[in-house]
Amino acid sequence: MSRIVRLFVLPFVLLWSSVGLVWASPDRVALVIGMAEYQAITELTNTRNDADALADTLTEIGFDVTRVVDASLEELRTIMKDFSFRSETADLALIYFAGHGIEVQGENFLIPIDAQPRSNVDVQNQSVSLKEMLAVVEKARVMRIVILDSCRDNPLGGSIDTNAVVQSALQSTDQATRGVGGLAPANPDRGTLVAFAAKDGQVALDGTQGNSPYARALIDKMSKPGLEISLMFRQVRDAVLAETQNLQEPYTYGSLTGQPFYLTGAPEDQSDVAAAEPSKSWSKLRPDQESQLLALANLGDTRSMLGLAYIRLNPEDSRFDPEQAVSFLQRAVERGSPEAQMELAKLFEQGIGVDVDEARALELYQAAADQGFADAINDLGFLHYQGGLGLRPNPTRALELFERAADLRHPEAQFNFAALIDDGLIADKGPKDAAQYLYAALRSGSQDVLNLLLERPTMFAEETRRELQAQLQAFDFYDGTIDGDIGPGTKRGIRAAYGLE
Repeated sequence: MSRIVRLFVLPFVLLWSSVGLVWASPDRVALVIGMAEYQAITELTNTRNDADALADTLTEIGFDVTRVVDASLEELRTIMKDFSFRSETADLALIYFAGHGIEVQGENFLIPIDAQPRSNVDVQNQSVSLKEMLAVVEKARVMRIVILDSCRDNPLGGSIDTNAVVQSALQSTDQATRGVGGLAPANPDRGTLVAFAAKDGQVALDGTQGNSPYARALIDKMSKPGLEISLMFRQVRDAVLAETQNLQEPYTYGSLTGQPFYLTGAPEDQSDVAAAEPSKSWSKLRPDQESQLLALANLGDTRSMLGLAYIRLNPEDSRFDPEQAVSFLQRAVERGSPEAQMELAKLFEQGIGVDVDEARALELYQAAADQGFADAINDLGFLHYQGGLGLRPNPTRALELFERAADLRHPEAQFNFAALIDDGLIADKGPKDAAQYLYAALRSGSQDVLNLLLERPTMFAEETRRELQAQLQAFDFYDGTIDGDIGPGTKRGIRAAYGLE
């Protein structure tokens, strides 16, 4: 196991208890869908307007927008496949859908214009599920958002009459609606937000002013510079509630990363995608937004608790108060936040704001790992490999953890696991597997991985380099000879796979 030293070549590894990774240049992509002229079910009035207006707004604030209006199922699936590939090298991938949606057996389906649903089976076969939408954006590097301005359940059981459903919604309001009853609650992966125009059990109004109330609120709030994204969605909620006299309450599911994020212009020249040090990033939040974070924290929002804790962990900030940071983190831990568990583990390990307690630190690392938090899994791998926090070195367990973190698309873990395979330390994997992990690490967006593959490719065996060329060729990033020579052509392919060309 002499070549295991590769695990220590990356800056991230040397600072394995730090937060965040080095990402590529900010890049945002959006897929905006409006379904209005349905062929077999009730047409909608404002969805086309909503899609056009939102697409224009997103373009103005720097998104690369794909606009889709009145698409068939086949057309929509083709567009989704292309968007999925492009979103892999984006920091943020966003999908907005305005149109008919329906819940069937606890799963949400979004209906294209050529659907002719008369049963649950028809809906499932002729529509796109929310799960498919989430899969389209799942590999975006920092953040994933799916926004549904479309809410309907299936109140008529196995045999449905969609027109009747739409008409039944009119009894509660004099406005047209995009459904009745609401979509089923979503449970997206960490780092992904699903935003519904209406909370489950409520209708989404089509609107009488050319756009839906939800679309108007989104367009207004996402255009405001320096508004942190979680606070933006909160303000959207408040605006829709006010306009609809509490008939429609937007709702979000999922959890964003602990980094602050701004759709339009970050404060004080801060990078739109937060820097690697969240304490400094959150410290630049405007005072009025910190007050809003406090209010959300008091309502139980763990991301707000994290943001407040990060501010108090910045020694350059006048609000520096490690003990108060511990208090915020403990509150978030009590509500099950894995990122808070990991951050609190570091404080117990280092004795910041609390007395050193290695047993408690290990317990918190393990709790975060048990929830599938890739950073914690990767760090536990190093603890088991080196020995630490009372653990004896256990390379076998360490390799299991490294593989698990790699399969969760942790870029440095993907690179390191590829190195372990290349060293012959993983019995059931070979050069092709190593190359696949290297390719995945490139697509995940680590600058460190990119630099190493460009500057020190011979650290990998020739057969692994050949397989990497084949992998690049399979995705049209390389058209040269498969010879293991990482020359100019292969390097261009590596940069292209990363998203630079």
